[in-house]
Amino acid sequence: MSDVDHLHALLGLPAVDFKSGATGRPAAGAAAWRVSIEPYEDDGTWEEEFNAFLAEVDPAGVRALIIGQWGESYEETSAYPIGLVIAAAERLTSLEAVFVGDLTMEEAEISWIEQSDVTELLAAFPALVELGVRGGSELVFPPTRHERLRSLTIETGGLPVQVVRGVLDSELPALERLDLWLGVSAYGGDTDVADLAPLLSGTRFPALHHLGLRNSEVENEIAAAIASAPLVARLRTLDLSCGTLGDEGAAALLDGQPLTHLETLDLHHHFLTEPMERRVAGALEPHGVRVDLSDRCEPWDDRGPAGRYVTVSE
Repeated sequence: MSDVDHLHALLGLPAVDFKSGATGRPAAGAAAWRVSIEPYEDDGTWEEEFNAFLAEVDPAGVRALIIGQWGESYEETSAYPIGLVIAAAERLTSLEAVFVGDLTMEEAEISWIEQSDVTELLAAFPALVELGVRGGSELVFPPTRHERLRSLTIETGGLPVQVVRGVLDSELPALERLDLWLGVSAYGGDTDVADLAPLLSGTRFPALHHLGLRNSEVENEIAAAIASAPLVARLRTLDLSCGTLGDEGAAALLDGQPLTHLETLDLHHHFLTEPMERRVAGALEPHGVRVDLSDRCEPWDDRGPAGRYVTVSE
């Protein structure tokens, strides 16, 4: 599966495309419902499709909602579908999970997806436990408080530092899983390792046990910071995949604090040499750590570290 494929599941529920008039649908609470339109076909607006969804699927039973393509997404921000979902909050009384921007590369490059202030969903749905977002352009995440959110995923080709700061300044006492796709500076990813210090210090998010700092052009620097980060001792899973990690970053991880308590270390899409792969696996797998070292990459044009690349940028 591509890292920017359509979601197959949300909240542990299989993703199902809503089609007006379809028969044989699952029960409202048995699926993660994807509502989307084809903007270049005369099939109506996302508002019309969402209204049909509310009429044909019992909104009080819906637990998970996936916002797919809502129009020409590089021109109209996600404030449009988010506003419609919030307007229906009194009907969506069981909603626990929302993903905003489930678009593939063929529908819109990740850095072309125009987002907005996604924290409005948290304010409108106090029972939300999962929130996911794809696309960093125009993304806003001011510091917020939410008592029940357990999982936050932000997938971008370049994550603005103001978003990272807003997330890390938020009060999310139930947060167990945090995945940030940091991306590259060419597409707005201006977060550096120093900006992650409040997170890595272990003073934020007391329930956190899964951390993903993925798809970054500074993955080696992140790995070096992780090596001595107090947070790591209480993690079960660590994901540093899809970025520019090389031998220097992997060596820093192994030379730092023990990682043998982890259940999983995900390093797929990396630039490690075979000897370093063997060293990583040999240090951790005998202790029961599942290590993903798949998808070894080669730098572009034999340029060495300067030719390394992330999985998703534009």
